[in-house]
Amino acid sequence: MHSLITPADERTPVTVNRYLLPSERKVILVRKHPAVLIRPIVFLILGLVLAGVLTEFVGVHNGWALLIIWVLFLLDLFYFVYQGIQWWVSYFVVTSHRFLETSGLITRRVNLMPLAKVTDVVFERSFQGRLFGFGKLHLESAGQFQALNDVDHLPYPEQLYLEVCMLLFPGGAGEDPDDGWRGPDSRGDQYDPDRS
Repeated sequence: MHSLITPADERTPVTVNRYLLPSERKVILVRKHPAVLIRPIVFLILGLVLAGVLTEFVGVHNGWALLIIWVLFLLDLFYFVYQGIQWWVSYFVVTSHRFLETSGLITRRVNLMPLAKVTDVVFERSFQGRLFGFGKLHLESAGQFQALNDVDHLPYPEQLYLEVCMLLFPGGAGEDPDDGWRGPDSRGDQYDPDRS
């Protein structure tokens, strides 16, 4: 199966490749939707505006206050850059055998769930998700605890959901939707309750 989300010729990043087994093939590889950066961007803009206003009213008369204002803004800028790099190195991967979510810049974290353990997939798109174009997958399994349950801020949500379903339920495409069942009338005609 060739994924429309991840082209087959796209190279797997080193941050993901080191966690793939030799026997498995990558089917889907995506970063989370850039909407995860909305909060850091808003904080950065508000921090810049606040630093500018405070500089105008307080910092002009006090050198120490000016220094503190802009050091706090630099911390805000550092938070934004850190979150951006964190987004850049984090991936959601679906292979032929499992789901993986890699994240973390300083502390690397890899959550996984084998495809065989998945009993149910819930697809959700909030209002914000519909507005910005992302969705959420909730993976359920028969086990007590799974490291990977919710995967939020996924881009191409409908397409990703369909491709995950095709992996979990192979052979579903192209089959007769009613699996050969023709209803109460064995000749395959439509059942008409008024007909005797």
